[in-house]
Amino acid sequence: MPLSEQEQRLLEEMERNLYKNDADFVATVGGGGRGRPNYRAIVLGVLLAVAGAGALIGGVASQLTIVGVLGFALMFVGVLVAITPSKRRAATTPMPSGGGSAKPTKPQAGFMDRLNERWDRRQEGRD
Repeated sequence: MPLSEQEQRLLEEMERNLYKNDADFVATVGGGGRGRPNYRAIVLGVLLAVAGAGALIGGVASQLTIVGVLGFALMFVGVLVAITPSKRRAATTPMPSGGGSAKPTKPQAGFMDRLNERWDRRQEGRD
């Protein structure tokens, strides 16, 4: 079932407010603009994890605790390298334009701002 015009306007206003107020959140969970995965980091991480697993098994087999601990640490670092997104990619995520230059004055209260104010007044018992 399609949304009515009022519902579409409300949804668009909520989206604009989200982009404006929570840009970090949008950049973190936003599906668009992620780019390609960093295959070099993934391959390096997998190789480190495999080498760490080999060192761990070798340390256990030779009963050298320090080699086993270092192998485990190497495996852990390899997994972190493989799954951590690169900072370069996150820095190049395009931010939606907010309508030009930044204004030092308080912007007009949007729909969500008014709802938040009403909620705060209710919680304080003023409404």
